[in-house]
Order: sequence, then C-alpha cells, then structure tokens
Amino acid sequence: MPRPRTIGILGGMGPEATILLQRKLVEAVPARDDGDHIPLFIDMNSQVPSRIAHLIDGTGIDPGPTLAAMARRLQAAGAVALAMPCNTAHHYAGAITQAVDIPLLNMVDLAADHAAETLGAGGCVGMLASPAVRRTALFEKALSKRGLSVVWPAQDAPMLAAIRAIKVDSQSAQARETLLAASHELLAAGAGLQFVACSEFSIIADSVAPDANAVDTIDLLVRAIIDTSQSDHIRP
Repeated sequence: MPRPRTIGILGGMGPEATILLQRKLVEAVPARDDGDHIPLFIDMNSQVPSRIAHLIDGTGIDPGPTLAAMARRLQAAGAVALAMPCNTAHHYAGAITQAVDIPLLNMVDLAADHAAETLGAGGCVGMLASPAVRRTALFEKALSKRGLSVVWPAQDAPMLAAIRAIKVDSQSAQARETLLAASHELLAAGAGLQFVACSEFSIIADSVAPDANAVDTIDLLVRAIIDTSQSDHIRP
C-alpha cells in the first residue's frame, strides 16, 4: 500500500464539525501505528463569513474569497486534495476549485453518487440540511442529473433554529427533537434514503428516526478522503 498522502481540510464551519471529521477519520483507519493514519493539514478558520448570513439573510459577506484563500494555503503547504466538512459551503465550490490545481472532494457529488447507487433512477431522497442548502438547490441539481427526486421538511424555521442551537450547545435537546421530527416527516413523505447533510446535524446524527435509511454525508467524505490519500493516482 502506498504511503498515505496529505489531504487539506477547509475547516471551522463549524469547529466541532471539523473535529468530528477528524475523529471519524481516525476511527475509520485500521491503524497499527501513527504512520498508518491519514495525514491532514487543517485550516480551522472559524472566521469564514457566515454562509447563512450570505445565502439566507442576504446581508453577509461572500465567503468565496476566504475559502479560495484557504485552499491556496493548503495547496502551498503540500496537500494533494481538499475536503470541506460543510455542506452549505459547497455552494462556493467553484471559487475553491478555480483557486487551486488540486481536486476538491465534493461532498454533494459523493452523496448524489451514493443515492444513485442505493436507490436507482426514480428514487426519492429526504434532506436533513440547512435551509441555505435548500435555497441554493445544491442537492437537487446533483440528484436530478441522476434521475432522483428530493423531499424536504415542510418548515425551514425549526431546522435553522436547530442548527443555531447546536452551535451553542452541541447536544441541544431541542435540536434533537427537531431532527427526529423532521426525519419522521421525510419517512412519511416517501424518502427511501435520508441524507444528514448539515455538519451540525452530523453531531447529533443518532437522533434520526430509528427506521430511516439515513446516511451522514460526512461519512461519505471520510471514505473519499481515505481512498484519495491512499491512492497511487489523484484525479485532476
């Protein structure tokens, strides 16, 4: 097996979600020594302008230039590929990929590919994500290309309130109740697969409905990071 190569992480959105990704990476590698683990450069930039303020409130600064600068720093440090454990920030993926010559492991595309493999054309995917993701139609665009439909919880406000609550208290009981109710709602709406597609919700992903076929997009990113780091070839 080739020596694992370094992946650059655009982090801090939010900080605890970035730590969650790192912990999942450590747990996913069957290591016998430190050198078996995936080497990472992590830009834990909690000062990235708010995606919610920019996309929902319409008053915030465009995060794209900040993310592009982070990507350039990570490439200059020696990262062979980039990953970003924030679904909403993938709205700015173009700004990142245009700034560097290394690939971004796009979590939206990874999820859409997984849904297509799991459900096949005509399947319905339920989204447990930020209303900002809904507004940008990030997943709709990727999933519709693969013949899949999307269903969302009827109300955006409780989901946004839950995200904000998790940023204050990662184990918020209110947020857990909201996520559970939304997951049940998606089940009733016919979703054959549910994506936990907000890294704040990833922290409480065990709160989805027990009978839901739910997948955390961060888990898909973890697998892609490991495969890319351990691969002989990095796609352009």
